[in-house]
Amino acid sequence: MFDIPCVIFAGGKSSRMGQDKALLPFGNYPSLAQYQYERLKQLFSHVYISAKNRDKFTFNPYVIEDPTNCDFAPTAGFVAVFDHLECDRIFVLGVDTPFVDETVIQKLLDADASQYNAIVAKTSSGTHPMTGIYHRSLLGELKRMLNDGDHRLGKLLSSVKTQYVQFPFEEPFSNLNHPNEYEEAVSRYNNTNK
Repeated sequence: MFDIPCVIFAGGKSSRMGQDKALLPFGNYPSLAQYQYERLKQLFSHVYISAKNRDKFTFNPYVIEDPTNCDFAPTAGFVAVFDHLECDRIFVLGVDTPFVDETVIQKLLDADASQYNAIVAKTSSGTHPMTGIYHRSLLGELKRMLNDGDHRLGKLLSSVKTQYVQFPFEEPFSNLNHPNEYEEAVSRYNNTNK
């Protein structure tokens, strides 16, 4: 079991999905958020959800609320998490990436080293900033970005010491932004879990 805290980010506005994707049913669970929370509890000793409002969940996860009024600001979520947790680093995962598995997580953890501020997944399609490890050393820069209204994680990663971990396959990093991507993910899950 991994002893680094795992934080599931579920505070996005889901505008392309047309509804809150964290609350869509997935697997044998009433919501994608609950599916992610329950499966990641099997891998990590501590699992949290970063969200704007804990009341949206029908189960009882440990939620770290983002108190800002930003529609979608991962920087605000990171600041709230580091302000709340007393840890030097966190593993982050977007609620909409249900196929990131233990092998991917282990490879990222194996690449973690103290000289880096962040360790994130990368594939031929690009960087996956919501799948990786972030160190507390970023808190000052995250607060500055939040105050400036700049929420681009790609910009943050290019301005700090980031270790990009290359993966040869795209499948684990498929995220669910559109209804058709959600339907494909449900079908994929059902086909592999018969």
